[in-house]
Amino acid sequence: MAASQASLLLQKQLKDLCKNPVDGFSAGLVDENNIFEWSVTIIGPPDTLYEGGFFNAIMSFPNNYPNSPPTVKFTSDIWHPNVYPDGRVCISILHPPGEDPNGYELASERWTPVHTVESIVLSIISMLSSPNDESPANVEAAVRVERSERRFQEKGEPLCEKVTRNAMNEYDVLPNEAFSPLCTSVSSERMC
Repeated sequence: MAASQASLLLQKQLKDLCKNPVDGFSAGLVDENNIFEWSVTIIGPPDTLYEGGFFNAIMSFPNNYPNSPPTVKFTSDIWHPNVYPDGRVCISILHPPGEDPNGYELASERWTPVHTVESIVLSIISMLSSPNDESPANVEAAVRVERSERRFQEKGEPLCEKVTRNAMNEYDVLPNEAFSPLCTSVSSERMC
């Protein structure tokens, strides 16, 4: 029962994103037969180290979504204090609801069922703009941010250029064409 409710909600959220695309990212299904696994491409936000980069990620939703949060893992290389070296995103809204056993987050900062795919991806874009170095997933990146933004950029800029080249090769499109909506219906299109 929970899986069918989650499936219906995810279908609705995908349709909404297709009808009303949001600047800065594109989302769709990895496999049109699995509504629980989404492919997301985020354009690096302006005036950041990530500006102009294309960053691919996978969002995996549990059967009891929205009662539990999805996981988000970058498949593109990314250098950021709030992204584990294996690509997993570490932001409060992706942590299970309730009190934080470590005491770093308020319950109100953690997952609630009102979040949507759009709010999650917008939070990740915000994370790219404003890293949280108080509870980092990538300690080395956090230390470099703390010590010197310039040294952080020295590590990150070549990576951003590589990621952008790889994304453009993968999709064989120019950046402006990469985010053209391709939606007609959830069942017939994988990306929007």
